[in-house]
Amino acid sequence: MKINILDRMVMALVISTLSLAGTSIAADGQRESQEEQKRDQQEKQQEQKQRQQQKTQQQQQERVQRQSDQDQKQQQQRVQQEKKQDLRQQQQQQKQQEQQQERVQRKSDQDQKQQQQRVQQQQKREQNQEEKQERRLSQQQQKQLISQQQQRVKQYRQHLEQQESLAKEHAALLQRQKRMAHYRYQEEYFEHLRQQQIRLRNERFDYDRDPYFYAAPIYRYNRGGRYYQINRYGANVLRQALHSGYAQGFRAGKADRDDRWRGNYKDSYAYRDANYGYSGYYVSRSDYNYYFREGFRRGYEDGYNSRYRYGRFADGNYSMLDNILSQILNFQSLR
Repeated sequence: MKINILDRMVMALVISTLSLAGTSIAADGQRESQEEQKRDQQEKQQEQKQRQQQKTQQQQQERVQRQSDQDQKQQQQRVQQEKKQDLRQQQQQQKQQEQQQERVQRKSDQDQKQQQQRVQQQQKREQNQEEKQERRLSQQQQKQLISQQQQRVKQYRQHLEQQESLAKEHAALLQRQKRMAHYRYQEEYFEHLRQQQIRLRNERFDYDRDPYFYAAPIYRYNRGGRYYQINRYGANVLRQALHSGYAQGFRAGKADRDDRWRGNYKDSYAYRDANYGYSGYYVSRSDYNYYFREGFRRGYEDGYNSRYRYGRFADGNYSMLDNILSQILNFQSLR
């Protein structure tokens, strides 16, 4: 009986001890679970904090990038505005320079035109004075001069009729050489010769009333080592020969330059013909041809080289400079 009581007490003590041990184990397990939850929570918080920091850094980088892009765009806009402003200034300066050049050119043209008018007025006064003082040829001299002139016109008509075949041959050569600019120029030149031929054929010249045939010579000039005498009407024809030669030479030279052809004025049909503007009256054809070629050679050089060394362009026409013309003719007064 006492043993049973003692056993029960021992058993109760064991049970109590085990119960306390289980309670203790359970409490330890709960604490570990709480600590683990706490650690998990701290890790999550740490991750959230890191993500927040990363997000903040990313936002900061985006703001910096946007600011950089905006600054770069503004810089580009400023550069473009500066370029536009510089371009406007350059255009304005160029326009002002062009306007200044136009004013200078207009002033130069105006001065040149006024100078030409003064020269023409002076020439007209001299011409009027010469007409008043002009010595007349004798009847015999007039008849001789008229006879020479009639023979000269007859020969000139025959010469013009012979030129058409030569012109066609040269035109065909230009086409084979593909010199189309010079070909067009020659066609215009020869068309002018055709018109000269028609006028000469239809002309009814009044020799008795033309002052050339009774006006005495007032100049002498040297050509080829010989001196010749000429009246003012013939002198005007030689001046015109130089002007016409210069104008045709300039156009021929420009045509060869446009064709990218080597410069050679003697190769032009116009230089060989040299009758452009010749009416057949007042001077011999050889005289006219000589001075036409003198003008042509100089005009060709100016036209081929795009310059105005021997002549000028005014009122739509090419003409030789007065000082060059005077040097070539070198008229000497007989009075």
